[in-house]
Amino acid sequence: MTPETGRVERSEITLLILGFAALVAVGAASVWLVDRAADFNLQAARTLETGRQTMQALAVAKDAETGQRGFLLTDDEKYLLPYNRALGEVDGVLKKLGELLPPEGEQRTDYEALKTAVTEKLAELKQTVELQRAGRKAEALAVVETDRGRLAMRDIRNVAIRMEERENKAFADRSSSAATASNSLLFVVVLGLLIAAVLAFFAQVIVRRQTRTLSAAQKQLESANTGLEAAVVERTGDLIRANEEIQRFAYIVSHDLRAPLVNVMGFTSELDASRAVLKDQFDAFKKRDPGLVTEDARLAVEEDLPEAIGFIRTSTAKMDRLINAILKLSREGRRVVTPESVSIKDLAEGIARTVHQQALAADAEIVVEPETPPLVTDRLAIEQVFQNLIENAVKYLDRSRPGRVVVRGKRRGAMVDYFIEDNGRGIDAKDHERVFELFRRAGAQDQPGDGLGLAFVRASVRRLGGTISLTSEPGRGSTFLLTFPAAYRPQAESAAS
Repeated sequence: MTPETGRVERSEITLLILGFAALVAVGAASVWLVDRAADFNLQAARTLETGRQTMQALAVAKDAETGQRGFLLTDDEKYLLPYNRALGEVDGVLKKLGELLPPEGEQRTDYEALKTAVTEKLAELKQTVELQRAGRKAEALAVVETDRGRLAMRDIRNVAIRMEERENKAFADRSSSAATASNSLLFVVVLGLLIAAVLAFFAQVIVRRQTRTLSAAQKQLESANTGLEAAVVERTGDLIRANEEIQRFAYIVSHDLRAPLVNVMGFTSELDASRAVLKDQFDAFKKRDPGLVTEDARLAVEEDLPEAIGFIRTSTAKMDRLINAILKLSREGRRVVTPESVSIKDLAEGIARTVHQQALAADAEIVVEPETPPLVTDRLAIEQVFQNLIENAVKYLDRSRPGRVVVRGKRRGAMVDYFIEDNGRGIDAKDHERVFELFRRAGAQDQPGDGLGLAFVRASVRRLGGTISLTSEPGRGSTFLLTFPAAYRPQAESAAS
């Protein structure tokens, strides 16, 4: 990617971010405007209902007055139907009107005045109706003529009209605000659609450009991978051939070293035999004439020569073991791996039986869990691996407590993990890698060995396509983790695939 391309991409991304931010702002504004419009609608509905209830209160008062007048003129009870209906409705109308109005302000003040006027009017109507029913019509008419009812009705009408005018004005204001909010919402929605369209266009351009870039990169990667795979296959073949050469070299060197070693061992035996003959001759001289034998000669024959021969034998024996170990590693590396299905459970139980006496001597038990999974691998190599690890676990148990060695395993996808756990002496953290090196040992050197076992184990595990690791703590025991492919694949096949 060139610097210019990088700047263009950063500019495009910045524009997209700003566009999305604007779109979010438009969305938030839309939500606010919709919420405001809903509030306007609610207030408008409340205003209309307030006006309706105000006029309903005026209508109730008129109906009651109409019924009273008809009854006074005709003395017929049927004319009191509007009056009686008004009496039943007035409380509900006034209560609902009071709930619609705010607790303070001009409307609340007029509402209280309206209630007072309605109460006064109904009291006047009730008085006249009761006088008429008592046959005192003249007195009833006299009450009417006092203008008490007319004045109350005038107050009711004036207050109701004033309240309705306020509500109409509030409705007009709210309708105007609602219209403004609706227009603003329409503008915001259109703006949002435009921003979304612009974002979609730029996003499409960027996606197409990125798609072309990714396609070109993918082709380059495929081309590089093709060359890399070929290189890996070639390098793997070279490494395999180099490893075979090293194994052949180790075999030849070990074999050639063995010949002079055998000669040294043979000549050492002859030298020891000659020393015995020389000592017999020396003893004869000493017996015949002690003065003929000097102290230096005696020390040479009786002490220096036996000590030197002993050193030679110890060194040659050690070298013989090392050469045998190198030959064993070389032969194992050259042996053809033959995969077959192996029951690790049965294999481990068989090894446990072979070391049963050693386990008894160490007051230990060997447990092989029944769920231990099988493996497709080379039987001889895997058996040598497990035998070495189990024997080591028994050999290095802590004799101060009952020993326990556990062999278990679990399947993990295409891999299988095996654990060989013990509660033995344990190994210090600094020696966890060291114990896998040739001729290296850790801890107390109170058991026979040359430090070759774990090196052989790691070489065999790697040859079978697996890995080995160690978790251990002094005084708590050790756990060896072996991980193998569930089905062994030859190295050449693995490299080719």
